[in-house]
Amino acid sequence: MILLAVLFLCFISSYSASVKGHTTGLSLNNDRLYKLTYSTEVLLDRGKGKLQDNVGYRISSNVDVALLWRNPDGDDDQLIQITMKDVNVENVNQQRGEKNIFKGKSPPKIIGKENLEALQRPMLLHLIHGKVKDFYSYKNEPVAIENIKRGLASLFQTQLSSGTTNEVDISGNCKVTYQAHQDKVIKIKALDSCKIERSGFTTPNQVLGVSSKATSVTTYKIEDSFVIAVLAEEIHALGLNFLRTITGKIVSKQKLELKTTEAGPRLMSGKQVTAMVKAVNSKYTAIPIVGQIFQSQCKGCPSLLEHWQSTRKYLQPDNLSKAEAVRNFLAFVQHLRTAKKEEILQILKTESKEVLPQLVDAVTSAQTSDSLEAILDFLDFKSDSSVILQERFLYACGFASHPNEELLRALISKFKGSIGSSDIRETVMIIIGALVRKLCQNEGCKLKAVVEAKKLILGGLEKAGKKEDTTMYLLALKNALLPEGVPLLLKYAEAGEGHISHLATTTLQRYDLPFITDEVKKTLNRIYHQNHKVHEKTVRTTAAAVILNNNPSYMEVKNILLSVGELPQEMNKYMLSIVQDILRFEMPASKMIRRVLKEMVAHNYDRFSRSGSSSAYTGYIERSPHSASTYSLDILYSGSGILRRSNLNIFQYIGKAGLHGSQVVIEAQGLEALIAATPDEGEENLDSYAGMSAILFDVQLRPVTFFNGYSDLMSKMLSASGDPITVVKGLILIIDHSQELQLQSGLKANIEVQGGLAIDISGAMEFSLWYRESKTRVKNRVTVVITSDITVDSSFVKAGLETSTETEAGLEFISTVQFSQYPFLVCMQMDKDEAPFRQFEKKYERLSTGRGYVSQRRKESLLSGCEFPLHQENSDMCKVVFAPQPDSTSSGWF
Repeated sequence: MILLAVLFLCFISSYSASVKGHTTGLSLNNDRLYKLTYSTEVLLDRGKGKLQDNVGYRISSNVDVALLWRNPDGDDDQLIQITMKDVNVENVNQQRGEKNIFKGKSPPKIIGKENLEALQRPMLLHLIHGKVKDFYSYKNEPVAIENIKRGLASLFQTQLSSGTTNEVDISGNCKVTYQAHQDKVIKIKALDSCKIERSGFTTPNQVLGVSSKATSVTTYKIEDSFVIAVLAEEIHALGLNFLRTITGKIVSKQKLELKTTEAGPRLMSGKQVTAMVKAVNSKYTAIPIVGQIFQSQCKGCPSLLEHWQSTRKYLQPDNLSKAEAVRNFLAFVQHLRTAKKEEILQILKTESKEVLPQLVDAVTSAQTSDSLEAILDFLDFKSDSSVILQERFLYACGFASHPNEELLRALISKFKGSIGSSDIRETVMIIIGALVRKLCQNEGCKLKAVVEAKKLILGGLEKAGKKEDTTMYLLALKNALLPEGVPLLLKYAEAGEGHISHLATTTLQRYDLPFITDEVKKTLNRIYHQNHKVHEKTVRTTAAAVILNNNPSYMEVKNILLSVGELPQEMNKYMLSIVQDILRFEMPASKMIRRVLKEMVAHNYDRFSRSGSSSAYTGYIERSPHSASTYSLDILYSGSGILRRSNLNIFQYIGKAGLHGSQVVIEAQGLEALIAATPDEGEENLDSYAGMSAILFDVQLRPVTFFNGYSDLMSKMLSASGDPITVVKGLILIIDHSQELQLQSGLKANIEVQGGLAIDISGAMEFSLWYRESKTRVKNRVTVVITSDITVDSSFVKAGLETSTETEAGLEFISTVQFSQYPFLVCMQMDKDEAPFRQFEKKYERLSTGRGYVSQRRKESLLSGCEFPLHQENSDMCKVVFAPQPDSTSSGWF
């Protein structure tokens, strides 16, 4: 009895988990013709779900399905014929009225006579146990048409029992899950698991990246082991992580319904399916069921030269602060990606000096083999006459969104060769470091070129004999952030002199928490507390910052707090400001600091009442539930009131992902002799120096020098014009996402998201002996344009959604110090200019014949300017106010 009960339960279980019938997949009856209707439609919008806001189209037809052959040795081995008839193309949005692009057009006019004939030719499908074994069609049919037929054929692949398996269909080799019920089957395809060859790339940093979500659900209604209805829905939704206005959604649907059955062809006899296929028509050939790549021909599109001639006026130096410049830069980069080396080289060789730097930005940003070969042929690194162009090329390489081994190998070759400018040689090595990091982030650490570059950086740093070479390799390591470089950094941080020690310490500051081990912190504690030697204030404060930002222990925090009061006066104030900023901004170390402050020996009036002008402050530029932008400014003065270091940082966070948007550091030393002041401890023998260093989008740039040495200082003071020195200027491609999707309906979707900016970061340091005043100025001018273009193409009709956002902004920081008396007077201000914020949307449908519909919308607002708080006594957040402008909408023919 127990055995019978178990068998009964197993039978009930298997019955409930499968559709009624004896087959594992769909099964057709002999000598019957199944008459069905089929439609596939696609919709594009921004995810709002309003039908009137969508663009798209529907392809519909009647479908005849017949069983031609069944293996006499097994019912689940079948050859079926599928034929599309009476194909039609129409608009999904019936409210379009007179603007319907298909109105008055017959299918042959829309699809093309040859395409329509190919689409309506029968196809054969060999099914074993409900799964596609082979797909047969005619030779030399247009790929786009074959894909539509593949999309229909793939609907006939199913199984009638629950379970998870891998299937090969038009989407590729995908993981699918079946949920079987008594009269229906639900098929869920994990689109992110599909293995299919498609081109594409994305920006590896999550902050600048694109998030996407894809779902595919197909419901089969089954009767007598065959479908009476199939409904498939595939959805792709995407959005730019840090800007929620850039979104898009693709909805693709397929519907198959059985209308009737009638007498059909008699079953063919035989045991070999290949013989049966030949007997039907010898022109049939087996082709992959997986969707194939096709490119629609562009009719009337301009050549690269024609496109450049219409673009170059926007890239004149005087126009670079305008959004039109960035918009045209992005469009030209897209065209360059399809251009040949000879075409690119021809434009480079004939362009004027004024526009050539912008052209170099675009060619390098294209990141294709042809563009790289063209720019390397054009630039002569042995000459120092084109330093600006060489520098623009190198910085564009450093900001590359998806660099490859070929680019890194090219730069290594240039570094090993002859370079006319020492500044360019240094920049080449710095950018090599940036490429190493990006390739390693993309799982390319074991590439031969990356391994070679690592040896070049670490070996060069270990064997460097000149101060200039040590600086160069440290800057490269500051970009590469190699774990193997930490011991070398500790060596230079503790034993190095002045500038070298400070650079090594700031490089350690960029490493993530797992690399700041107890051994690293022991060295940094020795530096801060000067256990072995005297260090400059800039080195000691950086060492303390690294400790406090990387999970400090109780004793480490306590020793740092106990040191306050024993430090030089301005350093006392600076360290107090750092601690108070951590507490106010609730940084990770704040909990440990609060624990230590419970001890009176660490927390008392004598320690926390130290006066001075040095400061540290962190605040929000923008804050929302899913993202935040922060700025931080810390300024360290010498005891005589002269600036030692100002450090302005901007970070962007999306969840736990972060991006170091920018850092501008101005450093000065050895200026006390000008005002007959006494240098601080450890800084008595420093040479006169002032310079600026910058990080932009996580890439360390080559520092620039205002003056170096007393004689250089005096000559520049006498001839100074007050004009700022540019750290970086150019057009940069910061967001770069390209994705090609094979929809299961057979249509092709393309997603392109690009973000570019025109940037000009400059700085100046002015020094007046007469007025006993010093002034530092850092100015950021940025124009940003982000575009998104989503298209769904069938080769004879295309629907598209274009969105873009643009703004032109400025941020300026000014610090003025009057040191005629002590305590000296300090004035700091950071202002954000008023900025326009514009959004554009364009939706269109276009026939291959040229006829089309377009709808455009524009929205503009004004972001108010504001002044950011820079010290803890005035910590109100700078609020950005949107002043909306009237929207504009238009639609019509083109």
